[in-house]
Amino acid sequence: MKILIVSATKFEVEPLLGQMTSLRNAGSSFMCGTFKAHEVDFLVTGVGMVPTAYYTGKVLNDSYDLAVNMGICGSFNKNIDLGTVLNVYEDLFSELGAEDGEAFLSLEELKLQGVTKITNTSGALHPVIEMLPKVTGITVNTTHGNESSIQKAVERFHPYVESMEGAAFMFACEQEGIPYVQLRAVSNYVEKRNREAWNIPLAIEQLNHKVSEFLTSLNEL
Repeated sequence: MKILIVSATKFEVEPLLGQMTSLRNAGSSFMCGTFKAHEVDFLVTGVGMVPTAYYTGKVLNDSYDLAVNMGICGSFNKNIDLGTVLNVYEDLFSELGAEDGEAFLSLEELKLQGVTKITNTSGALHPVIEMLPKVTGITVNTTHGNESSIQKAVERFHPYVESMEGAAFMFACEQEGIPYVQLRAVSNYVEKRNREAWNIPLAIEQLNHKVSEFLTSLNEL
């Protein structure tokens, strides 16, 4: 298989890079390697929706059998342990709309054309992925750290997690018709900003372990 792995930052995929053979362009934002029988390309887009959508769309083509978005995320649900790897099967551009006083108006309510919700029906299914918790997410420009805005987001969208790139990656894959999966590991809870309570190293370790397990298992199909 030929696989594209997309991440916002290099450190989110660093452990997996170390498992590649014949890794080329290791210092750049686009790297090529081999994992067992698979060709694996890594794209590091930078943080945010715009670079993720642009660079993913630019790189994707029908030579890829699968695209994987790897990253960390914040969880609105404190019953999900830090480090848990999740399959984000549905994602929202939650800020796309308009404010009307205290009310939020969606594109649909504004009668404007556009995509706000993406549901993964691409068929990128596999036993390792299917065993992961399936959750919904929101993609934001500004991560939540204010109790009032957190409450509003939960009431409006009922998300489990938030990221700054997920829906943009999914949108690009949908447009190109490439099977994909968005995998996120929980590094923190969505609350008033408290970095001391975060565990980014654990999230990255667990995320890379799960993707390595997934890639290994693809040989067994």
